[in-house]
Amino acid sequence: MEFRLLGTVSVDTFTGPLPLGPAKRRSLLAALLLSANTPVSVARLTESLWDETPPSQARSVIQGHVSRLRALLTGADAAAYGVELVTLTDAYLLRVPESLLDAQRFEELLMMARQQREPGDAAMMLTEALSLWQGPALGGAFIGPPLQAAAHTLEESRLATVEELARTYTVLGEHHRAAAVLRPEAVAHPMRESLAASLIKALYGAGRQAEALDWFHRTRRLLAEELGIDPGRELADAYALILRGGVVADDPVVPVPAPASAPAPVSVSAPTAEAPAVAAVAVDPLVRLPLAAAPVVPPAELLPRAPRGFQGRTEELAALSRAAAGEAPVCLITGPAGVGKTALALQWAHHKAAVFPDGRLYADLRGFSETGEPALTDVLREFLPALGVPPRRVPESASAAAALFRTLTERRRLLVILDNARDSATVRALLPGGPDCVTLVTSRHRLEGLIASDAARPVPLDVLEPQDGMALLAGVLGEERVLAEPVAALRLAELCGGLPLALRVVAARLAGRPGRPLAALAAELADERGRLAYLAVDDTGVAAALRLTVQQLPPDAVRLLARLGHHPGSHVDAYACGALLDTGPADAQATLERLGEAHLVTETAPDRWVLHDLVRLYARDLEPEAGPEALVRALDHLTATALAATDTAEPGGGACFGLPDDFHEPAGVREFADRAEALRWFAAEREDLARAVAAARSAGFHDRAWRIVLLHWPQVVLRVREGWVPLLESALDSARELRDAYAESRVLSLLGWVLTEEGRTTEAVALLETAPELARKADDGPGEVTATINLAVARAQDGDLDIALEDCEHAVELARAAGDWHTEMLALQHLARTLLTAGRPDRSLEAVRTALALGPEHEETARRALLLTTAGEARLALGEHEEGVHLLERAADEAEREGHDEGAARALEGLLRVAEKPDYRTRYERAVRRLAREA
Repeated sequence: MEFRLLGTVSVDTFTGPLPLGPAKRRSLLAALLLSANTPVSVARLTESLWDETPPSQARSVIQGHVSRLRALLTGADAAAYGVELVTLTDAYLLRVPESLLDAQRFEELLMMARQQREPGDAAMMLTEALSLWQGPALGGAFIGPPLQAAAHTLEESRLATVEELARTYTVLGEHHRAAAVLRPEAVAHPMRESLAASLIKALYGAGRQAEALDWFHRTRRLLAEELGIDPGRELADAYALILRGGVVADDPVVPVPAPASAPAPVSVSAPTAEAPAVAAVAVDPLVRLPLAAAPVVPPAELLPRAPRGFQGRTEELAALSRAAAGEAPVCLITGPAGVGKTALALQWAHHKAAVFPDGRLYADLRGFSETGEPALTDVLREFLPALGVPPRRVPESASAAAALFRTLTERRRLLVILDNARDSATVRALLPGGPDCVTLVTSRHRLEGLIASDAARPVPLDVLEPQDGMALLAGVLGEERVLAEPVAALRLAELCGGLPLALRVVAARLAGRPGRPLAALAAELADERGRLAYLAVDDTGVAAALRLTVQQLPPDAVRLLARLGHHPGSHVDAYACGALLDTGPADAQATLERLGEAHLVTETAPDRWVLHDLVRLYARDLEPEAGPEALVRALDHLTATALAATDTAEPGGGACFGLPDDFHEPAGVREFADRAEALRWFAAEREDLARAVAAARSAGFHDRAWRIVLLHWPQVVLRVREGWVPLLESALDSARELRDAYAESRVLSLLGWVLTEEGRTTEAVALLETAPELARKADDGPGEVTATINLAVARAQDGDLDIALEDCEHAVELARAAGDWHTEMLALQHLARTLLTAGRPDRSLEAVRTALALGPEHEETARRALLLTTAGEARLALGEHEEGVHLLERAADEAEREGHDEGAARALEGLLRVAEKPDYRTRYERAVRRLAREA
């Protein structure tokens, strides 16, 4: 297990990183790790998670994140590593061995490096320390003020280490290596004078005087233009060092007097058809120059204009700068159609012009175009002349032209942009040969082959955040128009799903009609049936871009995409896709991966895939006739999975209904290891449950709707007060639509119980009074017993204890007559509890004894614990204190032994009412915490 702060905040395990979830949970983990083994107050955590006024429920939010984080650590066997997340009075403490924290190992390596006598050993340790960094510190977290300060401190330590490593290389006489580690940092921090000074001296020491001087003057101009200041002492000393050192003795030189002002820019003549141009050399007033200028080729410039209205992407631009560091890097910008990959590449290229003095080349490889890809020789016939090769001397064969291209770029600092690449092979043939060249590749595919063969560094591109989307609209329409309708502008950004292409189409439509309100277009886009049509102007649009991606897919991937368009959920996994394709999860996983490579689906967590809303609409139109069958398969897969989860969470207590005659049995259904995993699945799928029920009802599949709702009863029981009534009412409507007495009775029974738990007992009684009769009509004996018990509970809470007792006794008789000992035990449990509430502890004890005499004890552990608790409380009510405490302790022990936290909490709560022992309190709080985690 390893905790990371030096890059994206994460916890790595043998099976992969833990799914930490939202940014605020990462912020919480970062705050705890930064103060590892020290209590962190709730107030400090609040400052770290919110940079403005925190919400009123901030403490509850923090408690929820702590609970989830503790569950993740427990699931990863963190205790075996000495890791523990402890709750204190008003603080939290994360105990973690320092060896598991990358920031601590970084500091240890720095300390060890400074203790080394040999520079080579020090360099090795400093290099290892820097290798721990995987990106900007505290990445992926929401950075409140305390975390901002911590991230800044960590970054300063990293930069200081880079400078220390460079100094160590200088001691070793390896100036070229010093320059290699300093250059990317100097590019990323152009106004950090210490970095610039160190790089200048390293370049000079490596014999690259011209580059050193160029870097000095570039930095001097930047300081003057941005800050209005002159170079400081370090920078000036580095410059003076070069001046004092002069040039190589073999080079004839003449002194050049310093003019009163800076020299005028020097123009470059155009090349002739036969030979490269000879460029004049700019004069630096304080530098000795060669008597004659060497013939050079002017910078190659094939770059299209910079994108207009570019917004946001600060993190991605910084990631590109990091990816471009090192030797001959290949940076791979990937993302779905219309997300702005080309715009990002061009924006970075124009911004970094000074880094590439030998020019910038660009080629559109048209990998996703209806016109087809250009031939390799066609691309090189543009590149080679730009590098000074006369057109008639460009080799005819692609291999020879590519070899010449690599040779010409060996000693240049050049940027090559290969846009819209479809496969890795095409890109490899166009990679430049120089170690100082950078290649930017954009693609809708992940191009994993290029990562494997050429160590390409991925820079994935996602959709824009809503505020950046609004800024893009403002860039086209003007801020006044967007500020006049901020709500409508935000709605437009949301309806476009943050896709820059869609936003630009919307802006184009509005720009052509200046009097049209933004809200009017937002209302039109809200209708899913016509949204893609609105998001198209001329030959540009979302549907057109997606079509070019889809036409590259194999048939099975297109078929899956079409069916995913009809899936009602927000996400799918390999099992769900297998159900849609009527195949096993392994085959479905391979097809899913193919869609993922094309950025038509995104894996947001292990085996959790989502579609962009606009992709979903496009996919739905691929095979509209397949909609009903795809929906039924999705619903039946959800039903089958819920059955498996119910059987795991509550063995023997699953739904007692048959499946529809036309039920599609999936080829594979997910298995659940234990009750906790099953309950986590129920919790994670709650939102999709509501979507599935709504889709089923809308399509007329009422027989699926009520079953799906009822199958989630373990989650309903566990989190009964969390707003289940509307969903259950929709299930009731479906049951009544079918005129199915069985379904109506079962739904009424669960709905009535939920209303009772919410304190709405009058409504509950009114509904439940009809449920037993409906069950009898449907010949559903167990259902009649359950409905009668729930009616009794509602009446008892409504104050009608006598009638409630009659209902309980009737439920016992019904179950006994049916020979159903399981349901009889349930009825006796409620009878005993109701008798105790009615002040009849002696009769309550009799009911408990009868219940405990039924059935195998090991199959009714949970119920035994509740019965023993009732018996203990009855003994206490009869004044039999010692026996009552003994029974409650037995109940708590058995419940804890079997992992039944609800039963343990009830028994321990009863014990705490008669004896406030520390052991009772500790065990009670432990059970409650576990219940909270399950919830």
